[in-house]
Amino acid sequence: MDKKGITKQEISEKLKEFKEEDMTYRSGRILGSMCTCPHEVGLEAYKMFLESNLGDSGLFKGTRKMEKEVIQMLGNLLGKEDVCGHIITGGTEANIMAMRAARNSSNIKDPEIIVPKSAHFSFKKAADMLCLKLREAELDENYRVDVNSVKELISDKTVAVVGIAGTTELGLIDPIEELSKLCREENIYLHVDAAFGGFTIPFLGLSGRNLPKFDFSLEGVSSITIDPHKMGLAPIPTGGIIFRDRSYLESISTETPYLTDKEQFTIVGTRTGASTAATWALLKYFGKEGYCSIAKKCMEVTEYLAEGIKKSGFNLMVEPQLNLVAFDSNEIEIDTIVDELKEKGWAVSVSSYPRAIRIVVMPHVKMEHVKEFTDDLSKIHAKYTLENIPQNNERKTSLKLTDKTPQGK
Repeated sequence: MDKKGITKQEISEKLKEFKEEDMTYRSGRILGSMCTCPHEVGLEAYKMFLESNLGDSGLFKGTRKMEKEVIQMLGNLLGKEDVCGHIITGGTEANIMAMRAARNSSNIKDPEIIVPKSAHFSFKKAADMLCLKLREAELDENYRVDVNSVKELISDKTVAVVGIAGTTELGLIDPIEELSKLCREENIYLHVDAAFGGFTIPFLGLSGRNLPKFDFSLEGVSSITIDPHKMGLAPIPTGGIIFRDRSYLESISTETPYLTDKEQFTIVGTRTGASTAATWALLKYFGKEGYCSIAKKCMEVTEYLAEGIKKSGFNLMVEPQLNLVAFDSNEIEIDTIVDELKEKGWAVSVSSYPRAIRIVVMPHVKMEHVKEFTDDLSKIHAKYTLENIPQNNERKTSLKLTDKTPQGK
């Protein structure tokens, strides 16, 4: 830090230099993120409530009132009006809170949680922080959690089972209805991580798509993670944790004697009310019809992308269930594809199970971006096939040329 400060103009110029090094969602080149451009309505609300702190909500009664309304609206979206919860930083905090509630509600010594192999890495953080033994259930042939594997892992130390509604790597929905029945029978806490799918599945359902149940309409579901800063178009960071019953929330309370509220439930103490304001504004602005339109457009682009990938010579790992497409190649290594795409300005990500290129079709990804992307994919495929290599007159073959070891599924 310098002894004397610099001018506002100098600060602005420096900030612009940093900003120029960042990629932008609006460019359509970020294809591996579950976040997107925050909507202007949410941004305006966010700015208006920047100084509000829901960690001391008695000082900000209007913001606290908004949060209660947001939780009720999200509960209604997720199949139950009488719910409780908070708007927080994101899916990681929500998942940690859920696992803490499951642990504290059980009073079991040496507690264990069962998560699918496809679960978000936040559950590893939760297990480490909360001294939980994490047990991973196998996936079935369609990369959804195998319920029989979950059954085999259940023991007298199991405090929670986790199901995913919109897996991070493939965008799939686990058989939550089966998990709900199982957890009801075994009297085990069931948490649904719908950080990605929570703002998509309900609206696709309202639009006529037949998708599996995942929410509080299933009696075994105890809590749900839902992230407004993903398909809800809220500014980062904005997450949500919704509990079926207030007893779960009370199990994670901490006394805060010197604040206006005498207890807190969230992981963080100081908690911005700006995220709550943005979510409230966006839920009111879009309504169900607006979010249905967003979800439908994303799926239209997703389906176009999936067809383009196949036509470019690559293999889909699964047919898209939500707005996420994953693919690999019989001819080209995954890392080579990623490098080639990076050279062309595309930022994609790689799933680990199965290993594949992963594209998330968020609202900032438009049809024109997908057309350009699939054109580049076709060029990459052509570059690594024998058809582009000069043939001698003595031998012709239909074999593919690879620059490294072939990458299979």
